[in-house]
Amino acid sequence: MTRDDIVWTYSGVRPLYDDGAKSATAATRDYVLSLDQDGPPLLSVFGGKITTYRKLAEQALAKLTPLIGGSGDWTAEVPLPGGDFPVTGVEDLLRGLMRRYPFLSHRWALRLVRAYGTDAQVMLADAQGVNDLGPDFGATLTGQEVDWLMDREYARTAEDVVWRRSKLGLRLDEGQVTAIEGYMANR
Repeated sequence: MTRDDIVWTYSGVRPLYDDGAKSATAATRDYVLSLDQDGPPLLSVFGGKITTYRKLAEQALAKLTPLIGGSGDWTAEVPLPGGDFPVTGVEDLLRGLMRRYPFLSHRWALRLVRAYGTDAQVMLADAQGVNDLGPDFGATLTGQEVDWLMDREYARTAEDVVWRRSKLGLRLDEGQVTAIEGYMANR
């Protein structure tokens, strides 16, 4: 293998709050919320990690609720979009998706279930076949899915689609990614 064989690299970066620690390894890994009320309320979030998003959101709302009104903790029992099925229900969801959309391969349906959960069926809507899903960009990515990502997940570039919302960039070539970018620009 050479450097030319590498198709993508990724580096996880965690912002750390400057808590006065003597080194980065000693700095807190927790998030810090800072509410500035000089003028319009501004809540700044420093540090943290994605796995604590729900607790962070609840604490942010607790700081803001007295200023904007509303009720307390409500996210504890609310599933993420598409996550409204039991943990043990993946196989049932997969079978149901393949039954409703028989043109999906098992691998394709599994990718959609893992990415969108019950929203996979919403995204596919009334498609009767592959041709109903718009352009085929390769690796089971279609125009309909790109539209969904643009409309529901705020994807703005092909890089957003193939690297940030999925890892399909590992299976698509440069020409296919360029086609996605062109599709998005003309939509």
